[in-house]
Amino acid sequence: MKKKKLYIDFQQAVDFANNYKHPIPADILLKLYAYYKIANKNYSNPGSKTPLINAFKANALIQAQDISTEQAMKKYIKLVKTELKGP
Repeated sequence: MKKKKLYIDFQQAVDFANNYKHPIPADILLKLYAYYKIANKNYSNPGSKTPLINAFKANALIQAQDISTEQAMKKYIKLVKTELKGP
């Protein structure tokens, strides 16, 4: 039951972040990106056409590489709540 609530809370946080109307600072975006990728077990390389953006995204993933899927979801939710004042 707890896992189901985590998945629901995570999806609500993702939806909130995706529909956020204000600019999100780059450092927060990179953390959200890394946590999202880990939470969804998507370990593919960043797909931006800009090498510098790919480097920043890859670095964010490297910094978060030692966390589990559940930890990534929890960190994503917490970041949305604290930085974006989300659900």
